[in-house]
Amino acid sequence: MADEEPLPSGWEKRMSRNSGKVYYFNHITNASQWERPAGGDGHGEPDKVRCSHLLVKHNQSRRPSSWREQNITRSKDDALDLIQNYIERIKSEEEKFDKLASQFSDCSSAKNGGDLGLFGRGQMQKPFEDASFALKIGEMSGPVFTDSGVHIILRTG
Repeated sequence: MADEEPLPSGWEKRMSRNSGKVYYFNHITNASQWERPAGGDGHGEPDKVRCSHLLVKHNQSRRPSSWREQNITRSKDDALDLIQNYIERIKSEEEKFDKLASQFSDCSSAKNGGDLGLFGRGQMQKPFEDASFALKIGEMSGPVFTDSGVHIILRTG
């Protein structure tokens, strides 16, 4: 059997407790998928990426208020539950990312469907930045935790 090429940065092989099937998990983006991730393209990292995100703030967020709610009282666990629900709705194609972000994101980027535009290293909080740069175009993260709250990130460019 031929040696498999190494997994791209951040990815590891795991075993599903429920089905016993192998899946792949990225500890940088918290994304998980059944298909083996493709190797890097050898071009290194881009200078800038373009991402959209959906932010759910909680009572431990550094600023627990938003355009949606003056005083956010939900717990971090409740915020994560909401994020997991949004991820499932997007993955099942029940909802589009930008539509959910427009309605439910606690970030002012909601008015643009969550679009943050282009940004480089050093412009976002480190966990958000690391996840954004680890995603491929069109790929969505799992829950990403920052001082702002819990995010889902979609790399668009």
